[in-house]
Amino acid sequence: MLQQTYSNHKETINNFLWRSLQIFGKQGVTFIIFILSAKLLTPYEFGIYNYVLAIIFFLIMFGDFGISTATSKYVAEYNVTNKEKLKSILFNSGIIILGLTIIITIITLIFGELYLQDKYIYVLYLLPLVFLAPMTSLYDGIYRGLKKFKQLAIMSLVIGILSLSFVYILIKQYGLIGALISQSLFYILLLIGLALGYKEFHFRLNKEVMREVGYYSFAFGIATVGYYLFSRVAILILGHYSYINEIATYELLNKIFLILLVFPTILGNVVSTNFTEFFAKGEYKKVLSKFKTYILISLLATIVFGILSYFLMPIIIKLFFIEYYNSILSTILVPVILIYAIQIYCATINSGIIVATGYAKVMSYLNGFLGISNIILSLILLNYLGYVGVIYSVLILNIIGVFILHWIYYTQIKKLIR
Repeated sequence: MLQQTYSNHKETINNFLWRSLQIFGKQGVTFIIFILSAKLLTPYEFGIYNYVLAIIFFLIMFGDFGISTATSKYVAEYNVTNKEKLKSILFNSGIIILGLTIIITIITLIFGELYLQDKYIYVLYLLPLVFLAPMTSLYDGIYRGLKKFKQLAIMSLVIGILSLSFVYILIKQYGLIGALISQSLFYILLLIGLALGYKEFHFRLNKEVMREVGYYSFAFGIATVGYYLFSRVAILILGHYSYINEIATYELLNKIFLILLVFPTILGNVVSTNFTEFFAKGEYKKVLSKFKTYILISLLATIVFGILSYFLMPIIIKLFFIEYYNSILSTILVPVILIYAIQIYCATINSGIIVATGYAKVMSYLNGFLGISNIILSLILLNYLGYVGVIYSVLILNIIGVFILHWIYYTQIKKLIR
């Protein structure tokens, strides 16, 4: 029976395993940088590190603006329907990213110091990521769309291992500055490696490709901004009100939980190409059937995650990060676990099914509304509950958002079947 199951899902299982290795190569390095920073920096410096990262990834979000996700979708589509368009994606998507990152960089240089004040200098060390991170994501989208998971995994893993040679030295010798520089150096190496591994493109403007990728990426970009505003803007709000030590503990929990979130996210990346193909062929009943199956599997994973996290997380923090085993941890642990339980549930479904079948626009409208609502609710709850109110705002809106999004998607696919 096991052999039959493997035979039926061989491609998905193999791609999942290679994608896992690739994520380990890329995210593993950034996580090791994070852990070394948590151990070698003071809690206050660690809080500054995470605050600055939150700012720079907020800027990166506008530099990418959904282009890498749109690229993965259209690479899979063009690979079946139009090989000439496929060769045009890298150059034309890259032009969009370059234009966006130039604008963002100029705005940051002009207004950054006014808003960030003494934190501004730290942002400058990470400013190259505004271009580097979207470009690596663009290549990642191309490799995924072509199902080149093995090649992507090998390159990312090798580059990741090589990068570890300078990470510890930089953080140990230069502290906070070294941790920030490590991030930029890693992304430079990763971009070079990915660029050398993909040569099936040409330098030719294609307005149709640019329009199609740009239009869909805009819809997903709005969704991403909205998602950031109701899931990650908490760091920016806490930092603005000088809750630096609280940021340190909150982000430590976030990063540990993100390790577990990697696996359903990888599964979403792997199955997304299949769902794009099902939808393109008009196999809507198959899409709906598999949508229901993934909901049941995800609910089971969510329950297991929540129970284990509640009992194991305090032990992990006490063993490895004793300086963060404090009153802040006891205050925020339960709401943070619930937030990530919801993320475990929706990670595969949102990216692997909803986005892959062309419903990013639904997410964009919903996330935009929830994002704005989160800023307002966070500020209200901050006044009544203190810093933990910001985290409860994220939790409340995550619950509302997932319920509405999945109900809308279900009803839309049912209409297509009729």
